[in-house]
Amino acid sequence: MVVGLMTWELHLEGCRSLKEKRHVLKSLKDRLHDRFNVSAAETAHHDLWQRAELTVCVVSNERGHAQSVLREADRLVDGADGARIVDTSTSFL
Repeated sequence: MVVGLMTWELHLEGCRSLKEKRHVLKSLKDRLHDRFNVSAAETAHHDLWQRAELTVCVVSNERGHAQSVLREADRLVDGADGARIVDTSTSFL
């Protein structure tokens, strides 16, 4: 069994409140879950309006499949409106 984690540090330039931030992140988390069947959560910077850390997790029986899912998830986040990737990290357990 392989567990893949990808974490993005995001800048949410258009957000002027925590409510706007939650709207952007909820939309992004829902799209990630619906398209790739991954678990997604905001993992840091909960009280900052324009900064977020978003982490997804995928469990697979093959590392190659987990890498593929995370690569596609990265493309989705990279193309998301309202969020710019500042940093990305990936790990496998």
